[in-house]
Amino acid sequence: MPFIGSFLSEEQFQCSICLDIFDNPVSTPCGHSFCMACIGHYWQGAKLCHCPLCKENFKKKPELHINRTLREITEQFKQMKGNTGACGGKEWEGVQGSRIEERPLRQRQLSGDLFVEMKRKLLKPFPSKEAQNCNNILVIEGTNSDVEPQDLTKKVSLRRYTLSGAANVRKFPRCSKHHRKLELFCKSDGECICSECGDTDHQSHKIISAEKEWLNSKVQIGIAETNIQEMIEQRLRKAEEIKFSLAEIKTAVERETAASMRVFAALLSSLEHSQAKLLEVIEMSRRSVEHQAEGMLRELDMEVTELRKRSAALTQLIQTDDCISGLRSYSDINTPLPEKDWSGASVSCHFETKAMYSSVCMLLEHFQEELQKLPEICLPDLTDQSPLTTHSKVKTIQDYAVDVTLDPITAHPRLLLSDDGKNVWCGETHQHVPSCPERFDRVVCVLGKRGFTQGRHYWEVEVGGKTDWDLGVASDAINRKGKIAVSPSNGYWLLSLRDKTSYTFRTEPPTALQLNFKPQKIGVFVDYEKGQVSFYNVEAKMHIYTFMDTFSDTIYPFFSPCTNKSGRNSEPLTITPILLPN
Repeated sequence: MPFIGSFLSEEQFQCSICLDIFDNPVSTPCGHSFCMACIGHYWQGAKLCHCPLCKENFKKKPELHINRTLREITEQFKQMKGNTGACGGKEWEGVQGSRIEERPLRQRQLSGDLFVEMKRKLLKPFPSKEAQNCNNILVIEGTNSDVEPQDLTKKVSLRRYTLSGAANVRKFPRCSKHHRKLELFCKSDGECICSECGDTDHQSHKIISAEKEWLNSKVQIGIAETNIQEMIEQRLRKAEEIKFSLAEIKTAVERETAASMRVFAALLSSLEHSQAKLLEVIEMSRRSVEHQAEGMLRELDMEVTELRKRSAALTQLIQTDDCISGLRSYSDINTPLPEKDWSGASVSCHFETKAMYSSVCMLLEHFQEELQKLPEICLPDLTDQSPLTTHSKVKTIQDYAVDVTLDPITAHPRLLLSDDGKNVWCGETHQHVPSCPERFDRVVCVLGKRGFTQGRHYWEVEVGGKTDWDLGVASDAINRKGKIAVSPSNGYWLLSLRDKTSYTFRTEPPTALQLNFKPQKIGVFVDYEKGQVSFYNVEAKMHIYTFMDTFSDTIYPFFSPCTNKSGRNSEPLTITPILLPN
């Protein structure tokens, strides 16, 4: 097979910028070749020059010279193809100003010196290991050389060669100090080194093969990737659970909104009906009184008219001097006067609305009973089931009610507890109680007997008119001796009242809470798995505050009635029974 047809192709003579055969080729310091006009235009106006192929940066713009060998080969290839190139003519002035002449060669032939040069560049000996694995034979033919084709047969790997070297040869990073391949890894310094670095600068360090270290790192990367994927799946599942919770809450809100709308609509309808009846009764009473008053006024008007006539006749009669006519006229006028006594007559109205008002009061009582039946706080019954599972029941926090009693072993010596363990208040003096590690010795507080390590729990505490108190939960690992720093980071999740009006959640710094309605009874809800602690105004059916954290220990209900402040804060904290909704 001829040389050009079997070995050289147009692709090997193409500039990677203009994608045409090289025209006046030049080579960059990194070894890649381009048309002089193409690379000059590519670097025009650039602040930092780099190779278009390997992207290697050059501190200053390289001074380029024509690659004469490559140009000669390219020119001959152009003659064979009849192509003059994309960037200019067939001749170029050399560095010294001499013109390079084209050699008259026959088509598909190379000159002897070009053939030797190409053989030197392209047919380099391979390492023994690579030679053992190479099964492809490359034959180069020439016409102006003494070398026979069978002598040029070499075992080479299946690579596409260009005039700058193998196209897919793996490029190993080199040591900047010794210019050798970085094939070792120093575990002490955590960097790749060459063999000479290992013999000089890293003699006492732990050194292994870079390839082996990379294989070990790949194992660790695989483990890390697996862990990350598991974390992603966990978070996606949690996101689905939260989305499902939101859907459940939305459904519950719609249901409760509809129920409340029905109750209030019924109340308004009843009130409007009662109001209409009441107005009707009042109107009827008004009309009756008006009718009565009009009759009395007509009768009075008639009597007044009659009396005025008699008064005028008497006035005229008294002026008559004729006794006979006067006596006759007087006998006619002297008839009995009206005898009706008007002194006790009056106009009054009895609206008869008391019964109506009683009916309205009964209606309001019925309305309050209906409000009591509405759930206070609706929470979806989330379990470990799939978030796609349909839950038929929506629970209220009262469904998680637990029986909480106070633990006297943990109570501060000044605290007094009721026999049933449901009331606690602060006394004036210390009680004679045994000292034990569980007892608080400085802060007047007490824990519940029962601790929680899982699940959801709810209890209610009557705070009444106390001026100061603390309620919530505390970890079993808290410090119970001496001064206590109350915060979630120290195992306390507490809602506090100070000076009757200052409500705070005990964070660092405390979180101030603005409450429009002063609670008389506090509900405490705990979800251990979610790390949730919520507080509610039971009577107003209002949420006060929720804190999210992570529980890793047993948690106990926490109670502090605070000091009695000379009797101003002497009322007890009372754990009250919970009435479950129907």
